[in-house]
Amino acid sequence: MPLSGQEHRHLVDVSHKIRQRIIDIVYQAGSGHVGGSLSQVEILVSLYFHAMQFDPKQPRSEDRDRFVLSKGHGGLGLCAVFAELEMLTDQELARFGETGFYLGMHMDHTKVAGIEASTGSLGHGFGVSVGMALGARVQKFPWWTYCLISDGECYEGSIWEAAMAAAGFGLNKLTLFIDRNRLTMDGFTEEEMPLDPLGDKYKAFGWKVWDVDGHDVRALVQAIEGAKQEEDKPSVIIANTIKGKGVDFMEEQAKWHYGALDSEMYEKAKASIQAQYDAQLAALQEASS
Repeated sequence: MPLSGQEHRHLVDVSHKIRQRIIDIVYQAGSGHVGGSLSQVEILVSLYFHAMQFDPKQPRSEDRDRFVLSKGHGGLGLCAVFAELEMLTDQELARFGETGFYLGMHMDHTKVAGIEASTGSLGHGFGVSVGMALGARVQKFPWWTYCLISDGECYEGSIWEAAMAAAGFGLNKLTLFIDRNRLTMDGFTEEEMPLDPLGDKYKAFGWKVWDVDGHDVRALVQAIEGAKQEEDKPSVIIANTIKGKGVDFMEEQAKWHYGALDSEMYEKAKASIQAQYDAQLAALQEASS
């Protein structure tokens, strides 16, 4: 079912808040994997605030949908989502990345409720998700399994082993997202080792492929709902995103895979996110008038 205007606006508003939180966390922590955390925002918002069966008050409920953040370096972005869901407090976020504190750069599933697997990104979170989806089917559990990988992870052979297994087992209740921001920590993917045609590769492996604007919550929700209609194959949603999305001086810059903010950059980053949000609201208002 398409998003209503009210639902769309809500997801846009939440995405804005998440981006602001990410910048706050990086500034307070002294550093963080900011670029990829900003690129994945709408993917996480579409899942946690619309599509997933997930109760933040009972994050370990047996009937919850499972989400695996295989690109584990995006953990600070997931922490921002959990804070918006009131699963983490501002006091806890202020200690993100602190030595000995449980909110680390890569989340530990034994320490943080809501984290399904401790991940890299090294390509293994996808395989874990395949195991979860297969286990759910064997045991006749109704829940869905979602997984988010980075496009840089697609250089790992384990990704393609998992893709082959998922299609071979016909895991139709598994949906994979690829954060296709076209950048790794070293540079552009198509200059390092080309991944395109990425969608055609997944089709050849037996997957249903959706190729969408990864910052358009309407397109993401439509793809997620479409994936739920598949009866005999897994689905992959290639979300075309911008690394560092929202912060003009970070966008499409490999150097902002991981970085720190001084007070001046912090204020500029917050202002840039606000300006893009204001422009987005103006466009929505114009479209509805």
